[in-house]
Amino acid sequence: MTGITGRLMDLIQEQGWKGRIVPIRHLDDLKREICDRYASGLLDGRLYRDQLSWFSFEPPGHLPDARSIIVVALPVSQTRIPFHWQGCRLAVVVPPTYAGYSATTARVQAVLASWLDREGYNAAAPQLPLKTLAAWSGLAEYGRNNICYVAGMGSFLQLVGVFADLPCAQDSWRKPTMLRRCDSCVACLRSCPGGAIGQDRFLLHAENCLTFHNETAAEFPAWIQPSWHHCLIGCMKCQNVCPENKAVLSRFDDRAEFSEYETACFVERMPFDQLPRETATKLGSLQLNEEYLILCRNLSMLVSRSVESR
Repeated sequence: MTGITGRLMDLIQEQGWKGRIVPIRHLDDLKREICDRYASGLLDGRLYRDQLSWFSFEPPGHLPDARSIIVVALPVSQTRIPFHWQGCRLAVVVPPTYAGYSATTARVQAVLASWLDREGYNAAAPQLPLKTLAAWSGLAEYGRNNICYVAGMGSFLQLVGVFADLPCAQDSWRKPTMLRRCDSCVACLRSCPGGAIGQDRFLLHAENCLTFHNETAAEFPAWIQPSWHHCLIGCMKCQNVCPENKAVLSRFDDRAEFSEYETACFVERMPFDQLPRETATKLGSLQLNEEYLILCRNLSMLVSRSVESR
């Protein structure tokens, strides 16, 4: 790749990231991919309303002459947060991308926008299905678990997108592919407690996915067993057993630690505005405060399991 797009790819590589740039005309393809799945009944209605309906498939108003979409993948780790409870120290895992998601997105977008500005171009933040974009752009492949994988990162990655008025002469757009290893591997299917990964179709049965229920405020359905809970939010069952993640599984960022009193505040679901300032600041540093009540509910399940297992 040569010219200005080649220099952009060089910048992305120098940052330790991987990326693709695709023409803006593929916005219609992205919209069709999401809308057709919903219209055909392949997407759960609540999932669509809660997590997918906010997408916008138009160039932003302040960059109407956008000509390309840049999508970047960068490696991220799991986060490990110690909570103290009834005399024990419980190290709780947060899957990749949750902690600091917005800050990471802003940092990557700022790097790209700064470079584009120096080259005489403009950038804007999108509201796009980045996983779908990464798969169709050729940046990522799907695992059987419907999670995106990028060579060298496994599934421990964060995707960031940017609109730009940068021209895009080359086009890597292609039908998404599944990892070749998945043809002969069913480790994720066997490990999924809710049966979200089926043999009847490739698309995940998201309504059976623990991550989906761990991210929503409603109380857990009765069919979800307490023993399934193992993360503060989301789920790592399918990623932990995936051979593609063997090289990244041991990577953790150890972050904030919460005292017995602070843990009790969460378990008792103390209103966020009544938390001690230090506690609220620690949650804010993790960028998990927006899901505060969800985290309180999930943590309650985890500490209950910890007590029962002694």
